[in-house]
Amino acid sequence: MIRINLLGVSKSKKGKRGAVATAAGVGGGGLNILVVLLVVAALAAGGNYVYYSMLQRDAAKLKGQMDEARRDNQRLAEIKSKYLELERQKDLYERRVGVIHQLQANQSGPATLLTTIADTVNKTDAVWLNTMKEDGNNINLDGVALSVDAVAALMRNLKATGYFRNVEIKESYQDDVAKDVTAFVFTLICEKQPQQKS
Repeated sequence: MIRINLLGVSKSKKGKRGAVATAAGVGGGGLNILVVLLVVAALAAGGNYVYYSMLQRDAAKLKGQMDEARRDNQRLAEIKSKYLELERQKDLYERRVGVIHQLQANQSGPATLLTTIADTVNKTDAVWLNTMKEDGNNINLDGVALSVDAVAALMRNLKATGYFRNVEIKESYQDDVAKDVTAFVFTLICEKQPQQKS
């Protein structure tokens, strides 16, 4: 087979092989480094993108958790304010109930005292009360009786009620105003029992 060179440049076989070897050796080495650098850069960019995506996902997740925590905090703040309001109302009602119980306890004392004295005087014959005065822990009773024995019976009956610790006669004298009837004016001092605290 005959080869014709149309370009007019003659090439030697030896040179051709050397040129091919040089091009393959130098050009191929430079090309390999460039490819390796491009692959490394692509892998670094891909790794950075994956890492950035993970950071974005984590940031979005944290933002969602913070939003949820903020909503929970707001909900709990509303519940706390309602709880504090209910606690304040409960304290107010407890104070009112305490005042009512105290008033009832204080109210029952005079009502019980009046009932006790009225029942005792009604059960004792020939005795009438004119006045009753409370003086600290003592009750002073002024009245009229038809006999000294009636005054003594009233004193025994008052002591028997258990409401009084001591019943003493302060004075007793015969009333000279009533001429047809013998009447004795008396003043009793009744010392109340100390109240039992429950």
